[in-house]
Amino acid sequence: MYQKKIANTLNCGSVLTKEVLHGKWKSTLLSCIAQGIQRPSAMQRMIPSATRRVLNVQLAELEQHGLVQKTIFPELPPKVEYSLTSLGQSLLPVIEVMEQWGNAHRAELEQALAVSLAELPD
Repeated sequence: MYQKKIANTLNCGSVLTKEVLHGKWKSTLLSCIAQGIQRPSAMQRMIPSATRRVLNVQLAELEQHGLVQKTIFPELPPKVEYSLTSLGQSLLPVIEVMEQWGNAHRAELEQALAVSLAELPD
């Protein structure tokens, strides 16, 4: 796993929140699980642009941070399901507000992101 060279100072609530949500798909994964999508294969179908490996890494990090709980069923082939912990449930209103803000400012943000992506060197 990637190790940061400079440690974050976790003395600020927003830094802590960003640290546990850091990852392109973490908030989406939490939303999926909250909607009842518990199996990794179903999450992969909901987020086709994410690789299975990335989703597995981010689910493992969410589990490590105590936001989700992984249940492995003793059968062949193995069946795995994820569920939100109470800590993960408490983060859902934050994710909802982030989604509302993004939707409210969609036009401005898409334009700004398109410009910044066009400026990247090839």
